[in-house]
Amino acid sequence: MSGNQEQRHIYYDRDLGIEAYQLSGIVQKFPNHFHEYYVIGFIEGGKRHLWCKGQEYDLNAGDLILFNPRDNHYCAPIGRELLDYRAVNIHTDVMLGIAREITGKDYIPHFTQNVVYQSEIALSVAEVYEAMLLDMPKLKKEESLFCLIDQILQEYAAPFEMVGDDGPGEKTKMLCSYMEQHLAENIALDDLASMIGAGKSYLLRSFTKEVGVSPYRYLQTIRIERAKKLLEQGIGPIDVAGMTGFSDQSHFTNYFKEFIGLTPKQYQRIFSDTLPAGE
Repeated sequence: MSGNQEQRHIYYDRDLGIEAYQLSGIVQKFPNHFHEYYVIGFIEGGKRHLWCKGQEYDLNAGDLILFNPRDNHYCAPIGRELLDYRAVNIHTDVMLGIAREITGKDYIPHFTQNVVYQSEIALSVAEVYEAMLLDMPKLKKEESLFCLIDQILQEYAAPFEMVGDDGPGEKTKMLCSYMEQHLAENIALDDLASMIGAGKSYLLRSFTKEVGVSPYRYLQTIRIERAKKLLEQGIGPIDVAGMTGFSDQSHFTNYFKEFIGLTPKQYQRIFSDTLPAGE
């Protein structure tokens, strides 16, 4: 990789209904956040330091990264080491369909490891990424994706009978649901504390422990996820900012780029142009 200029590209494949994502150069630090979809990625070149669900990892070329929906994580450069990171983002409904085809069962796959060092599966991710990037025939893209998911389900996913609900407690789920339904409003900590009859300090500690991010970071993340869906529908960034609770478009743009690495307009081009979105 020549030079050290940051580049970010996202490709949306309509045949597969998934995204391919690339970060290269000296890439910004991303804040603690989560995604509503599965992420299967690998380090093509360079290094990166990752924090995920209370664990720390130093990533190098050939390492595989697996995120379940809502696995909280954040990452940062190591020195000025150049990075080339590539991933595919798979929404839950797409993953459920693939898992059903492979296993014959209806269940939500759960990755048991977030990082696999020097994994051969990274080559399978690269094959899917390349097939999408080059817009290969649909059969080739589907075959590559199914082979990739089959490998991961066999080696790094909990068996069907072991998948259970080990997430947040009922009170925390209620708070999450409330914030999701009222994300455009000016929610206060007092509002949340009164809902569960607890003090603000206790709420902050328990929520962060169970969810992996603070209530405010949770609200920021679901606002950005909602904003992405609205942008995908062609709604203008100015309107999206108001619909998702941001005080103005500048505030919205700054947060969006902090989380996604692209401006809202750059992200929206993915779904209106055939060319990749990037800087």
